This record gives sequence, structure tokens and C-alpha cells, in this order.
Amino acid sequence: MQKLRVLVVDDEIDFLEAFVDRLKMRDIDVIGVESGEKAIEFLDKQNFDVAILDVKMPGMDGIETLREMKRKMPLMEVIMLTGHASVESGIEGMKLGAYDYIIKPADIDELMEKMRKAHEKKSIHEERIHHARIKESTAHPRRVLDIMKEDEK
Repeated sequence: MQKLRVLVVDDEIDFLEAFVDRLKMRDIDVIGVESGEKAIEFLDKQNFDVAILDVKMPGMDGIETLREMKRKMPLMEVIMLTGHASVESGIEGMKLGAYDYIIKPADIDELMEKMRKAHEKKSIHEERIHHARIKESTAHPRRVLDIMKEDEK
């Protein structure tokens, strides 16, 4: 299995830097950004398996960012970071397609487990799509070239 690619989005710079460092120590390919806007810019350039997304941020908040993330990368799983006072936002995020939420301060082991399960879910979805394309191409041989072109993009 390929290395897990994670995008962490949090406006609290000290938390963001410490969290990214902890994930790197666990051999995770991780990038941290301090705003929803920057996160969306990164999604135009790179693919990620999982995003860890703070709910409360100035400018583009976590819910807005989640909506845009799911629009751009529907298979990327998102775990919302919430404070005790914003658990409702975490639940709202799940209704909008987030994989799960975790309350700050996040327990690193609990978050690692949620990331592992989120990545597993994404991989299963990708595998199903791949098999569906193969099945479609064998049912409609002329579509093989179209599918190959789509995969190259």
C-alpha cells in the first residue's frame, strides 16, 4: 500500500506545526496549511487521501472548506477537528460528507486510527470504481480507449 498522504488545515500555527511534526515522525506524508483557502489551492496541485480540517477558522471556515474539498476531491476523506463548543459543527460536517470528527485536543493515537480507517474506506471506493470501469470496458469494448484516456488525466 502506498504511503498515506494527509493535508492538515488549522489556523492555530503552533498546533499545526506540532501536529504536522508528529505525523511526520509516524512516517506520514503530510502537508499543513493555515487556512481553508490555502487548502483548496493545494487540492488543485496535489492529491491527498485524508484531510484533517479545523472547524473554526477565520475567513473560509471548516464547513465551507469541507464543501469545496468534497466538490474537488469527492473520494478524499475528511476528519473534522472541533472544540467542545462546536461538536454540532462536526456533526454537520459528517452530514456534508466528512468521514468523522474528533474533539480538540486530539489524541494522536485516536486520530491515527481514524485516519487509517478513512484511508481504508477511500481505497475501497477507488477499488470499486476501478472494477466498475473494467466491467464496463468488457461489456462495451469501444469504451476501453475512453476509459484509458480518463485514467491518464
